Amino acid sequence: MSHPRHAEPLPLGNEHQPYSKGLMSRALVAVGVPIGRAYELARRIEQDLAERHEESVELDRFEQLAVEVLGDAEGSRAVDRLRRLQELQELDLPVIVLVGGATGTGKSTLATEAAYRLGITRVTSTDFVRQTMRAFFSQEFMPSIHYSSFEAAAGLREPEQADDPVLAGFLEQTRNVLVGVRASIERALEEGWSMVLEGVHLVPGMLPRIDGALVVQCVLAIEDEEEHSTHFMVRDAGLDGLRPHQKYIERLDDIRRIQEHIVRRARRHRVPVITNTDMREAIDAVLELVLASAQQVQRV
Repeated sequence: MSHPRHAEPLPLGNEHQPYSKGLMSRALVAVGVPIGRAYELARRIEQDLAERHEESVELDRFEQLAVEVLGDAEGSRAVDRLRRLQELQELDLPVIVLVGGATGTGKSTLATEAAYRLGITRVTSTDFVRQTMRAFFSQEFMPSIHYSSFEAAAGLREPEQADDPVLAGFLEQTRNVLVGVRASIERALEEGWSMVLEGVHLVPGMLPRIDGALVVQCVLAIEDEEEHSTHFMVRDAGLDGLRPHQKYIERLDDIRRIQEHIVRRARRHRVPVITNTDMREAIDAVLELVLASAQQVQRV
């Protein structure tokens, strides 16, 4: 089966399509070059082509200009990542990126930006899957999905039988939601779609095996409790109070206990844990995981 491409070719220009400063800027931003620096390099390449009366730039010359504008380390890294991004494009496989982590760790922001950089247009969340399932399964039939992940203990039939009702409720909810998640992934694979899926329910070791795709899984975590709490205030401000942060602050201990469980399982199943102290660095880490996984597939 032939699948959609996941990234643009190296935008160096050729006889059919001359060099485009806009495409180059976008490609450089996709591999982590700050937008101002990306535009500066793209403009420098355009100037160099004009001086040499050329419409395309060879890869070696591009690398020289990248090092000239960005410096040795950043320039070499940008060229290397562009090459690897093109290799990812050439894989005849859809890409499935799974970003797990507790509530309030920045998963949705990271997933959206990572999808943009990778040229993936389909981004969804396990909360969306859960919300869809709620329309089909009543609270009486499947109570756990009708609560937030850290409140799912309220849906347990016999909460007093659980050693930790918060974790027991969360895990029961996760098992139910993963049925819908599996269906979403299977549909993507049938259509040859790439997708980025984020959510608290992407617990390492609980996901079904996914064949026929380049699958990259990671967990996002926040180590500092105070920093974690500020994420809810920022999110509350961004959503005009649709998610009142006080509710999350009051249950922060439960949320962080769920995070500890997810992180422990990630370590056990060798799933990378990305500490979110800087969102740009976290996004770069996910991009690097995807590119490294693509290289491993090519070597097989």
